[in-house]
Amino acid sequence: MPSNARVMEPSTNTGQIPKLRAPRTSQRMRNVELALLVVAFTISGLAILFVQLGALGHPDAHPFGLCLVLVALVALLHVTMRFVAPQADALIVPIAVVLNGLGIAEIYRIDLHFKTQGWDALATKQIAWTALAVGAAFAVILVVRNHRVLQRYTYTFGLVALVLLLLPVLPGIGTSINGARVWIQIGTLTFQPGEVAKIALAIFFAGYLVSHRESLSMVGRRFLGLRLPRGRDLGPIIAVWILTMGVIVTQRDLGTGLLFFGLFLVMLYTATSRVGWVMIGVGMIVVGAIAANQFLGYVHGRFQNWYDAFNPDIYNADGGSYQVVQGLFGLAHGGLIGTGLGQGMPYITPVSQSDYIISSLGEELGLIGVFAILCMYVLLVARGLRIGFAGHDDFGSLLSVGLSFVIALQCFLVIGGVTRIIPMTGLTTPFLAAGGSSLIANWMIVALLLRLSDTNRRETRLVVSA
Repeated sequence: MPSNARVMEPSTNTGQIPKLRAPRTSQRMRNVELALLVVAFTISGLAILFVQLGALGHPDAHPFGLCLVLVALVALLHVTMRFVAPQADALIVPIAVVLNGLGIAEIYRIDLHFKTQGWDALATKQIAWTALAVGAAFAVILVVRNHRVLQRYTYTFGLVALVLLLLPVLPGIGTSINGARVWIQIGTLTFQPGEVAKIALAIFFAGYLVSHRESLSMVGRRFLGLRLPRGRDLGPIIAVWILTMGVIVTQRDLGTGLLFFGLFLVMLYTATSRVGWVMIGVGMIVVGAIAANQFLGYVHGRFQNWYDAFNPDIYNADGGSYQVVQGLFGLAHGGLIGTGLGQGMPYITPVSQSDYIISSLGEELGLIGVFAILCMYVLLVARGLRIGFAGHDDFGSLLSVGLSFVIALQCFLVIGGVTRIIPMTGLTTPFLAAGGSSLIANWMIVALLLRLSDTNRRETRLVVSA
């Protein structure tokens, strides 16, 4: 709908045609976003400055020069939204900027310890990937002018997701990193296509469930007070379960498999409101977990590292629980208020810039800092769910819920693994962890949520006087 959409205002005179009034919310929304972006940039800049003061004892202007490029890109995104998405949610982009900025600051802190500079520094690569990610969000905002267009290509997105998932297993292009074959390599560039596949799958699931929700929700037999689905309707969930197990077996990627299956299960329940689907899905997860623990050595090893982490034999074993325990020690060392940015020892934990960046931030920001980060994630997910609940079409509502749940489940799987609530899954913490694939995918999710929220608010509403 055009940006000058108008809202019907009831006339005070009986029998007269209602007058038209231009909405005033768009300018206010963007002004709120601008003010919050200034706060977000300030927090990110102060985090980098405190890292320098804590680790070096003096400021260094070089990282700030690189970050100014990101500030300019986000500012360009904000200005563009004033014209193409004026009523989009005002909190989503500032939250993403703060999380992204804190991640860059902590990665930079670990680079300072190892004295890596230039392109060899992970912080430099993270800044470059962030620039590409914001550019991807910019492209999504410009190209997807109405989210309903995506529904026309439901099965196309399903095929795209399948191709992206199969790419890492192809010889010559797929490559293994840390035992997981989820990467493709083109020259010196490595990319994880499964991160983008989760967006394509969310679009496919939303379109498929909208088309088949009646047969999935209304038909079936009652058993012990629950209406269970027909056997023929179990096809989709069985297919996704097989896809999930295939990812776990062929690519040795437990986290991505759980993420895909959890995404489909939540969207299925949202579309049908049937507890029977949830029970079947949870049962299939339990069966799959038991089978994977019994027959897949690397899954069994992760379970061992989880429930018996402090066993000396497991702790000292190759690929044992050393990383898990060191992450817990880092969190314990931070205590309530942390050691201060640049003054902890997060580098002791292996892969502290990516898988265990929450442990690194917990050590230097303390429990209070971790709670603040969790609150930002909760707020981001809540805004996404709110967009879904306020949607005017089933496809947009399901898509918003699915995209929001992707972030929520990914945070739970990663942070739950770091804190030893569940086994480690190998996923990355959204916006925080080092890794370009995850950054691009998550900023694309931000752009889609912005487009969905703008469309919802710009729907014409007729207000009828009592």
